[in-house]
Amino acid sequence: MLEVGTKAPEFTLSDKDGNMVSLADFAGKKVVLYFYPRDNTPGCTRQACAFASAYEEFKSINAVVIGISKDSVTSHQKFAEKHGLPFILLSDPERAAIEAYGVWQEKKNYGKVSMGVVRSTFVIDENGVIEKVMPKVKPDTNAAEILQYLRGEK
Repeated sequence: MLEVGTKAPEFTLSDKDGNMVSLADFAGKKVVLYFYPRDNTPGCTRQACAFASAYEEFKSINAVVIGISKDSVTSHQKFAEKHGLPFILLSDPERAAIEAYGVWQEKKNYGKVSMGVVRSTFVIDENGVIEKVMPKVKPDTNAAEILQYLRGEK
């Protein structure tokens, strides 16, 4: 997994509407980049809805929220519509960004070992440098913790 002070790897991926979105598009803004395992699963839905609830506050402090998973553009579109998600969801089926950020890792679930996306969040500063790394975040508290950090409360 990438560390604080590292230049954030550039990526260009499709959003839920099929538009190409690059990290470079957000130069001059803080980017909250969160990686999650799968659309419409309980934890991922709670995490996305928490970011959606706090979306206006993220906007007010000039921070962009981007969620990335391996799901398809169509899956993201349905997920965003179903839950009213106002932020950017990017599709990474080839795992380009997922692997570049080091979140494709071995996971253990009920004794079974498999590879998958470890729920992780990165805060990238206005110059494209990673300023905070949160590995293995909890879906229910992630958005609030990031807001606290951005407001200088943590």
